[in-house]
Amino acid sequence: MKAVLAVVAAMALAGCGYHTAGSTSLLPTTIHTIAVPPFTNATVYSDLARELTGEVTREFIARTKYAIVPDKELADAVLYGSVANVFANATTIDPTTGRSTGSEITIQMQVRLVDKTGKVLYNRPNLELRDRYEVSTLPSQYFDESEAAYRRMAHAAAQTIVSGVLENF
Repeated sequence: MKAVLAVVAAMALAGCGYHTAGSTSLLPTTIHTIAVPPFTNATVYSDLARELTGEVTREFIARTKYAIVPDKELADAVLYGSVANVFANATTIDPTTGRSTGSEITIQMQVRLVDKTGKVLYNRPNLELRDRYEVSTLPSQYFDESEAAYRRMAHAAAQTIVSGVLENF
């Protein structure tokens, strides 16, 4: 009877092996600090790289135990990001006016996390994100929704990047 209880207790302590996504980290235990230098930007959307850098930093602070440091020299690992392309396309057209009533933005970027020794811990050379938004055809009601779409995309990119780094996905 004692043996059965011991086995049951050991199984209960071992757990099922499942975990909530984003609650664990597959990074080496030697990583305690991460630097996130400003993302580079090869596009005409100058604020996008700044927005992405800020969102990734906030996401690391909110979701992880890692200290985010401003200096690469003080970090155990450095997350480099680069915006390669941004495309904006009409998705729907008003047949009466011929104007776009819906747009889609696509951002293509590269992200990699490198430790002090130069070992690449995470690499996503072709990260692509998309977002859609509506466009009013009435000039009196026109509101440029593209800035809000870029902010949503920056937040979504940060979530994708931090999840990828933590889960090596």
